[in-house]
Amino acid sequence: MLIRYGYEITVTCAQPTAMVCLLSVSDDRKNDLRVPERVFTTPIIGTTTYADTFGNRCRRLVAPAGDLTIWGDATIEDDGKIDPADFGAVEVPVAELPDSCLLYLMGSRYCETDKLSQTAWDLFGKVPPGWGRVQAVCDFVHRHIKFDYMQARATRTAFEAFEERIGVCRDFAHLAAALCRAMNVPARYCTGYLGDIGVPPDPAPMDFSAWFEVFLNGRWYTFDARHNMPRIGRIVMARGRDAADVAISTAFGQPVLKRFEVTTYEEAIAA
Repeated sequence: MLIRYGYEITVTCAQPTAMVCLLSVSDDRKNDLRVPERVFTTPIIGTTTYADTFGNRCRRLVAPAGDLTIWGDATIEDDGKIDPADFGAVEVPVAELPDSCLLYLMGSRYCETDKLSQTAWDLFGKVPPGWGRVQAVCDFVHRHIKFDYMQARATRTAFEAFEERIGVCRDFAHLAAALCRAMNVPARYCTGYLGDIGVPPDPAPMDFSAWFEVFLNGRWYTFDARHNMPRIGRIVMARGRDAADVAISTAFGQPVLKRFEVTTYEEAIAA
């Protein structure tokens, strides 16, 4: 299966503004690219890339005064399978976790494990540890939060989402990840593309999506509390502790967003 994905973003700045954009596919999918990522800007400006602390590919640029459009496009090969599952996957004791996982047990900007620890154990403490417990967390979050794009708030935390019972995909991911961490299951936040492949088309404008991964049985598995069902064609751009680590763009100034368009769809293979 071939999936074409891309974006077009336009901002306007009152003065030259330094920015960091995180819009490239994760390095672990680079070998799957069949049409390499191409990035263009209007007007044409110079950009550079670097890998951040989490291994995500970041692009640096200085937006000129006025409008700047940045757009990218690529085609990736996907196996067409739903998210892998191992219903018998067990939790790894904290003392035996790889060092790299410990970071994803701790509280972070949007995942306040300290405020949710007692809630997590009250809700899921009697659920057998492992895959089933993580799925119980997803089931709860999926029921507990009402999806409402009009109620999106960039500063909403996992605890606030729990209290307000409303949010968007990032809030589902934050709350589920925080509850898992509170129960000593490493959980990391993911952002990327998720098209309507294998499911009925969503009439709402497409956006980047958020989900999370947990470390069970010695590897990372994908979970999605918002959709709460295995999906086809996820394309990971970045991973981190929460949305603060994987912001699509960080501006060192005050640009105004004028246009934002995301596309991802299955592309026909020529006979």
